Amino acid sequence: MKRMQMILPVLFLVLIAVASSIYIVDEREKALRLWFGEVTAEIREPGLYFKVPMLHEIVKYDDRILALDSHPAEVTPLDDRRLVVDAFARWRIADPKTFRRAVGAGGIATARDRLGKILNANLREVLGSVTSGAILSADRVALMNQIRDKSRLQASDLGVDLIDVRIKRADLPQQNLAATFDRMRAERNREAADEIARGKEAAQRVRAQADRTVIETTSEAQKNADIIRGEADAKRNAIFAQSYGRDPEFFAFYRSLSAYESALKGDNSTMVISPDSEFFNYLKSANGK
Repeated sequence: MKRMQMILPVLFLVLIAVASSIYIVDEREKALRLWFGEVTAEIREPGLYFKVPMLHEIVKYDDRILALDSHPAEVTPLDDRRLVVDAFARWRIADPKTFRRAVGAGGIATARDRLGKILNANLREVLGSVTSGAILSADRVALMNQIRDKSRLQASDLGVDLIDVRIKRADLPQQNLAATFDRMRAERNREAADEIARGKEAAQRVRAQADRTVIETTSEAQKNADIIRGEADAKRNAIFAQSYGRDPEFFAFYRSLSAYESALKGDNSTMVISPDSEFFNYLKSANGK
């Protein structure tokens, strides 16, 4: 009985020692085994591993792709049109030993802070070398790849693989929006005024051409009418002359009737004339005598 009482504490201590000497690395992790702060082993494969209790320190790192959201940064492109750029990155730990030496005990939190500084510095450098139009256009993809490549070289010193960099938004600073909108509105108003002026000029040209066409057409018609009227008068006079030559008495009678018609038409038919006037020759007798 006393022996059992002595064995149980020993077994308990042995179990504790065995339990503290075993650690598990799953498929989502990488681990380092440290001996008084120095790396003695790198564990990349998942499984069950052993260590010396109290002497070995096991540091585990996430082996998955991690996210990095940078703080919005003001960037000044070549055209001095300031933009607030918000970007994010995807990264993973590629070399745990280099990562440990670079960030120390700070781990992933320290790595995120240093990666954020690297990303913001390259963001300002690359976007500051182009115009704001390039940042806001389809060329932004090439710019993001350029930022990624520059940041990847610097991130390799941390034992980190920078997988991708993307710009979430690129907007004007809030204090510049009103001025920008006013400038855009003024530009649109100027363009509208130019279009209206060009429209009025075109309308004036059309009206001038139409007036010219009316005048030319009217003049041509008047000329043709005068020619036709002159030809008609000539034919009429020729007919009158021919008629007069054939029968002078009938021509005199016709002219008297025309004179009566002209003199007596209208509301006023009162005439003051001597009764023996020749005007009444064809009214005095049947034969005009």
